Amino acid sequence: MILKTLYRTGNPLASPAEQLHILQDSQRSTAIPFSDKLGESGVSQLYRRRLTTLQINVGKVCNQTCTHCHVDAGPDRRESMSYETARQVIGFLARSDVKTLDITGGAPEMNPNFRMLVKEAKQLEKQVIDRCNLTILLANGFTDLPEFLAEHQVNIVASLPCYLEENCDAQRGSGVFVKSIEAIRRLNELGYAQPSSNLHLDLVYNPTGLGLPPEQQKLEASYKSELDNRFGIQFNNLFTITNMPVSRFLDDLLRREKYGEYMEKLINSFNPSTIDDLMCRSLLSVDWNGFIYDCDFNQMLDLAIADGDDRVHISKLTDDLLSDRAIRVANHCYGCTAGCGSSCSGSLV
Repeated sequence: MILKTLYRTGNPLASPAEQLHILQDSQRSTAIPFSDKLGESGVSQLYRRRLTTLQINVGKVCNQTCTHCHVDAGPDRRESMSYETARQVIGFLARSDVKTLDITGGAPEMNPNFRMLVKEAKQLEKQVIDRCNLTILLANGFTDLPEFLAEHQVNIVASLPCYLEENCDAQRGSGVFVKSIEAIRRLNELGYAQPSSNLHLDLVYNPTGLGLPPEQQKLEASYKSELDNRFGIQFNNLFTITNMPVSRFLDDLLRREKYGEYMEKLINSFNPSTIDDLMCRSLLSVDWNGFIYDCDFNQMLDLAIADGDDRVHISKLTDDLLSDRAIRVANHCYGCTAGCGSSCSGSLV
């Protein structure tokens, strides 16, 4: 069976095609495909309503190796967006009505073009989001990043999967929690998440086990109380995000023989109320080579947006190419529609 053979100790993770085959293999699930589930909810196809956010994955280079990472990022990766592709991203922003540039990775700040992207996007009066792992702000060669981000009024969305040290380090690596607290304290000193400040710092919660995220507002209140009382640090909002059965997290599920259990939980928790606000309906994802996808998870599964037989590149992207084009879905989409829903901005309902 694929479930038994795709995980090979010591070998690389399953390829995007192999991962997609796992997700689509009907023999491992009694549930209907996600596209049919949409049909049961009265939605024959998903379409993008209006593009408001361009999310760019500038590469897989990272100073951390997190167990849940759907990008399979780490210090040994070399994939990195080139200057030419970064300029093509700016070219698209200049000719589009997109309001937000959302920069992710890896650790996006480790891309040599990160600061150029921020400066150019801000000159175009775009909102800029940096999806930051926090520890990069303390790394050699990056200690001036907090000041740079504050100077350019970059919104920071930062990973902190738990306010308990042992749970955070179990997911993200030994010592990460302490460094993350130190980084947040530095951002607070610069004005992030402070009263009357326009510098926004949002945190991201990912479950450490096989469960779905709890109710976002209640967990946010707990985070704020615990982090303030224990460390005297503040943030604006908490985003709860479901772990997607893609890449490193999928590999972990297969190793522990928990894939079927997790998928069953996602499928049984399908919530049709999440469909209207799915992030793919207002967002496009761009990979480090400049090719576009309906979302970051589709990017990791190599489900590219195509024009005929050719993939669409950011340098050629026009509004006409996006009009009346159905969003590509697969069974990993159950992760975004389970429970309260999940997106890059947290829960959906």
